[in-house]
Amino acid sequence: MSRGDDQQSQALAKPTFSDVQASALVESVFGLKVSKIQPLPSYDDQNFHVCISSTKDTTDGPTEYVLKISNTESSKTPELIEVQNHVTMFLRAAGFPTASVRHTTGGNLTCLVSVDGGSGVPGYLVRLLSYLPGRPVAEIPSSPQLLYEIGRLAGKLDETLQKFHHPQLSSLRRENFIWNLKNVPLLEKYLDALGQNRNREIVVQVIQLFKDEILTKLSHFRECINHGDLNDHNILVESSKSAFGDAIYQVSGILDFGDMSYGYYVFEAAITIMYMMIESKSPVHVGGHVLAGFESVIPLTPVERSALFLLVCGRFCQSLVIAAYSCQLHPENKDYLMTTAKTGWKHLQQMFDMGQKAVEEIWFETARSYDSGVSM
Repeated sequence: MSRGDDQQSQALAKPTFSDVQASALVESVFGLKVSKIQPLPSYDDQNFHVCISSTKDTTDGPTEYVLKISNTESSKTPELIEVQNHVTMFLRAAGFPTASVRHTTGGNLTCLVSVDGGSGVPGYLVRLLSYLPGRPVAEIPSSPQLLYEIGRLAGKLDETLQKFHHPQLSSLRRENFIWNLKNVPLLEKYLDALGQNRNREIVVQVIQLFKDEILTKLSHFRECINHGDLNDHNILVESSKSAFGDAIYQVSGILDFGDMSYGYYVFEAAITIMYMMIESKSPVHVGGHVLAGFESVIPLTPVERSALFLLVCGRFCQSLVIAAYSCQLHPENKDYLMTTAKTGWKHLQQMFDMGQKAVEEIWFETARSYDSGVSM
């Protein structure tokens, strides 16, 4: 069962380990002594920032980790988690700033931890990733340079993943996965979470346009493996000073491969554009810089470019509708779940009001302004 098949089951199955229980897991499963632990925000898994005490056995390894406890639905697909782990290690070996994966004391990359209490839950998959340095892009004022670099990163990721091979690679063909961009029409069953208002009207229109204009073009898009969630909290950056004293930001971490699936190059570009718009003071102008960076690696075809506007609108709808639905199930996690909604509805309405032609004109003109000699 995927997140798309039963969103409610997934939302209700988020792990609820205490700090003490999580600390005990790190010590028993990975053989590390915890000196400090604190929870990290998450959507439907549970994450902890873990600091370990240095011992003679751990002097060569990291001293900070992220303990990831997968929800019960994801824990039923260990082959998918295994592929995510191997992708992370593959990309790290290829020079990307992704986490390393700590082996358990038994030499495995994951461990299924059973829970007591007669809840009927068979267990949770647990893994330990190195903690990556930097600040989330969400906390940094966006600049053309940073947006271009993030677009280029998205293109390089997809290009590099074409060389990735694994026996369980087919597990990334997640047909009913609600977060795969081709599954925007699956949002219809969650529309009641929006009530009756203009937001809902726009989503209904996007879904219909998506059916008419995107689903009919899928065979013309070039397929690849997508990270699928390059949002402004999953990309970390560190700053350095330029010769002129300005801050220049370099990507220092790529997080969360949990939404990875087979998709298309244009999906990754659209998803990245949408998330980079969230915190921007001039959101409509973001797309051209991200697109220029992406196309410096993978130039889009005319048919892929023509789909970009609706794909960005579709991703806004996915994020906003699923957040509204999840908030009904988990009101205690509202602040985190509604991060996109703070500006997302306004941005989606602005795009819709301007129309595809006007938005494309801004994006494509900006992308054209980068000559072929631009580099990171």
